[in-house]
Amino acid sequence: MIPSEGATAAALRLRPLAGGFGAEVLGLQVAAIDDTVFPAVYAAFLQHQLLLFRDQRLPPAAHVACARRFGEVQLHVMDQYRATTYPELYTLSNLDAEGRPSGKHPDRGTLAWHTDGSWCPVTGQATMLYAEQMPRSGGGTWFADMYAAYDALEPAERARLEGLRAVHNLDFSRNRRHGEAPMTEVQRQAVPPVAHPIIRTHSEAGRRCVFLGDHAEAIGGMGSAEGRAFIDALNERIVAGARLYRHAWRPGDFMVWDNRCLLHKAERYDTAREPRVIRRCTVLGEAPA
Repeated sequence: MIPSEGATAAALRLRPLAGGFGAEVLGLQVAAIDDTVFPAVYAAFLQHQLLLFRDQRLPPAAHVACARRFGEVQLHVMDQYRATTYPELYTLSNLDAEGRPSGKHPDRGTLAWHTDGSWCPVTGQATMLYAEQMPRSGGGTWFADMYAAYDALEPAERARLEGLRAVHNLDFSRNRRHGEAPMTEVQRQAVPPVAHPIIRTHSEAGRRCVFLGDHAEAIGGMGSAEGRAFIDALNERIVAGARLYRHAWRPGDFMVWDNRCLLHKAERYDTAREPRVIRRCTVLGEAPA
């Protein structure tokens, strides 16, 4: 959604995060965001790409309500991760039925640079994470600014990339990272591969950025091996040219970021000894242009 005319991020108390993008919103409970406050929150979201809210008390219903202010909420095709009461929520946890660390990572695909929902025709606009339990070390999240990645490209490479489309495929990325087939046949058929431009224009900010990441399987017009080598090399270059921010989670942290112009990845942690439970909600945006 587009904020109402006159809404400004200056209406909030903001503290810049390290890395040159992102901001912490001070003194505001997410559950208390209403129609009068939300336009300023959304303006800050567009300006800073990533917003952090510390020390939150956010029950599942309030999490979903906040997401709906941003737009249509995704019901993730991998329904094994859905919360039972609120299907809009996707829970990543390494705890077993007794609440103890299981030693199993809930989603190894999150350990590679990616953008949420790029495997859909209508891709992810915003992702919102709420930290319930966090390990004492590791388990952070890295973010990479794709505006800066685009600016760092040589003009000739920008021109070449303008004409290319990448095929994004959730089944490919999950099989590749898990070493198994975590998706059912019904789930695979529900989300067939989809092609998106590698260079997109942010629909609201109007800025150019690179749109790729680990869900990208192939390049239109290239053979399989050539396309894979091209994607892997380009993913490395765009992260190297990006501004980076690492977030060390604390229980009660809530974060919302713009999938249209950021990549992110999770850090490893000791899944056998340390708990990590994080609740996710993704808002749909538009087909990249």
